[in-house]
Amino acid sequence: QVRLVESGGGLVQAGGSLRLSCAASGISFRFTAMGWYRQAPGKQREWVAVVTIGGSTNYADSVKGRFTISRDNAKSTVYLQMNSLKPEDTGVYYCNRGGTPFDYWGQGTQVTVSS
Repeated sequence: QVRLVESGGGLVQAGGSLRLSCAASGISFRFTAMGWYRQAPGKQREWVAVVTIGGSTNYADSVKGRFTISRDNAKSTVYLQMNSLKPEDTGVYYCNRGGTPFDYWGQGTQVTVSS
């Protein structure tokens, strides 16, 4: 079955950086577009970034130029490098299939950006 384990979150000051990781299992990772999503307190989960099976990337306007998504097919892992963090980036970050997420969601990793 699908299993997604996110890690790398934490507390950081505005302007700082974090690198999130997500280890996937139970899927054909190299043939699956992967994305990052986030949910801020009191808000709905939103899409953040996607990397296709060919390595192309796309980003939400709110993170474009600051975040970088990448993947390592050998490790079945997707990453999110987050730079120039802002307080509005605070939330729980999840990885999942890009485009149409699986019904299953991992536990996520908390990112808190202080001003």
